Amino acid sequence: MELEPPFRKIIHVDMDAFYASVAELDNPELRGKAIAVGGNEIRGVISAASYEARKFGVKSAMSGVLAKQKCPHLIFVKSNFVRYKEISTKVREIFYDYTDLVEPLSLDEAYLDVTNNKKGNPSANDIAREIRQRIFEETGLRASAGISINKFIAKVASDINKPNGQKTVHPDEVIQFLEELPVNKFYGVGKVTTAKMYNLGIFVGNDLKKKTLEELTNFFGKSGTHYYNIVRGIHNSKVKPNRIRKSIAAERTFFENISSEIFMLEKLEKIADELEKRMKKTDTKGKTITLKIKYSDFTQQTRSKTNPNFMQQKSEFFPVVKELLYQDKLKNSVRLLGLSFGNLNTEKKEPVFVQLKFDF
Repeated sequence: MELEPPFRKIIHVDMDAFYASVAELDNPELRGKAIAVGGNEIRGVISAASYEARKFGVKSAMSGVLAKQKCPHLIFVKSNFVRYKEISTKVREIFYDYTDLVEPLSLDEAYLDVTNNKKGNPSANDIAREIRQRIFEETGLRASAGISINKFIAKVASDINKPNGQKTVHPDEVIQFLEELPVNKFYGVGKVTTAKMYNLGIFVGNDLKKKTLEELTNFFGKSGTHYYNIVRGIHNSKVKPNRIRKSIAAERTFFENISSEIFMLEKLEKIADELEKRMKKTDTKGKTITLKIKYSDFTQQTRSKTNPNFMQQKSEFFPVVKELLYQDKLKNSVRLLGLSFGNLNTEKKEPVFVQLKFDF
């Protein structure tokens, strides 16, 4: 099977160890050392790790206690989201010099459609290299990139030559690239799905490709159709510059576990203040309020309620928070509480963007 033109030119830019790299940028004495952002050696969960720390098995979402066990010389640094956002804004300004079709995924990564770019440069590979060089010159940080005909392949490719590298998968290389790709490298295929695929004898893309659409939907439900298409290079999701925010949240991890609901209510008061602040800052309202509870054994529970009317003020939604807290008995002592709003007033129909078509 061969893919037929016209092809889009998609770049996925991913900052290298962004949070840790910002810490090194602001504190040069940390360069070359094993550092973790967030958490500490007593409790808490780390949000990022430098490449030096990753060599010891330290990774994001790992408890600080375990991270310290794996890497005894690990240095913990505090998160600084004001600084992350500041640098992220500078990086996005660079993106917009090349195209208006920029879809941020987070503070440290984004898709760019450069099929029809502002520089008139026909080479997406050259544009990615120029963008990465500008990011380094203007922020002092490194980035990696993946370039291909769709978002899925570009995302996978950006991870291949990390850190500080890039990988282009040309249209005539797509099929072979996907057939040889280990299934655990497919974006969106996590540990559970990987194990299931292994049990089915699916180890690389070519194994996946041999399965019929019916077999894959039987094995994986709706995701089966997705796997059937992507291994054939079919992924038609466009770069959406106006990504719509689906939720706004605030949460806190506590230094000591809490077992009293009265104390939890006090903590939730402060979390609710922060959530209200974020809602007002973004001029957002929501109908569904969710209480997130993470217990001392790291199990997690969520409790939600949807109101008929949009809410933004703490005075409107905090009575619902109380109701959710007392809805069921707690299973254990609590290490984290969080509140989030869903069903936001921003969830409107997404605009449709027409992509101009050029040869790759």
